[in-house]
Amino acid sequence: MITAVVDYIALRRATGYKFHTEAPVLLSFAAFADERGDKHVRAKTVLDWAARPRSIYSRVRRLDVVTRFARHAKAADKRHEIPPPAVFGRRPRRAHPYILSAEQIQDVIAVAAAMRPCGSLRPKTFSTLFGLLASTGLRAKEALALQLNDITPDGLVIQKTKFRKSRLVPLHSTAADALAAYLRDRSRIKTAEPRVFITMRGRTPLSYMSAATTFLRIVRSLGIHGGPGARRPGLHDLRHTFAVRSLEECAMRSGDVGRHMLALSTYLGHANPSDTYWYLQATPAVLTGIAVAAEAKQREGAR
Repeated sequence: MITAVVDYIALRRATGYKFHTEAPVLLSFAAFADERGDKHVRAKTVLDWAARPRSIYSRVRRLDVVTRFARHAKAADKRHEIPPPAVFGRRPRRAHPYILSAEQIQDVIAVAAAMRPCGSLRPKTFSTLFGLLASTGLRAKEALALQLNDITPDGLVIQKTKFRKSRLVPLHSTAADALAAYLRDRSRIKTAEPRVFITMRGRTPLSYMSAATTFLRIVRSLGIHGGPGARRPGLHDLRHTFAVRSLEECAMRSGDVGRHMLALSTYLGHANPSDTYWYLQATPAVLTGIAVAAEAKQREGAR
């Protein structure tokens, strides 16, 4: 089973998928199946293995990942079994994003800029990173992977990341000025590290965990919360906020929305515009705009 799984992972990666999270899941299943002496995918083995985590979400995800592998394997060998669907329920819907206000974003950046040690690169690193994420909608990992030579007069060159695509992200003049100011401070630190965002002493690049933890700590200190039963905003919500605020500023005429969605999808680096349309349901302002435009279209058609 291990050999079949390894070959499948290699095939998916060769076709453009990074398969970072799915690969360990499949390898875990393969090890479990090998311990049982299975030479082919067995539905009972899949269900026994998938049921091990306590989290329903983890069980559903495990079953989904192995089911896709089983379908692939069965196409070549009918002895493989495809496990029954939805044994643990359906995968939970995508979590509703937390959309920050402009004032909340300004407060987060201000607190980051006041971090200690005063005068060190640390507060400038985090305040610039959070500001860049809020003003560009970059994925946090894309921003953290930026290298000095990715900064050009035309904007940021986002090298092959998700879906192995590269793109150019233009910067607003204020974002470009803030980034330039950070780079001037960064240049005073002697380091050979090519990444834009680095740790205080410049020995290593800034990690995602450090950025996400710092953002959450600041959010908590400011008392930003969605209310009872809701989660606090995370680092990725800066990207969600950028997308939604961009849509709120778009006139909700059908032709304008179509062009805007295509441009926004390209800017965000989505593989498919349908991924961007998800943001249309994120806030009452966007939904109200859609409703008004739809009603106007209906009245126009009734004439």
